[in-house]
Amino acid sequence: MTFTEHAARLGGHCAWILGWRPADFWNATPRELSGILDVATSTCTAPPVSAELQKLMELFPDG
Repeated sequence: MTFTEHAARLGGHCAWILGWRPADFWNATPRELSGILDVATSTCTAPPVSAELQKLMELFPDG
């Protein structure tokens, strides 16, 4: 499979999984794309425990 064929296939996956338009795909860096697809295709095993949630709330307050 050529680079063009791989890019077209990956662009199709991004459209389907992420709802991206072609410009969104082509403007993303490989690192951004990899990070987003890792999150989009992973499964969470458990919600964060109370201590983790509290730490996140302190680091990123709403107000």
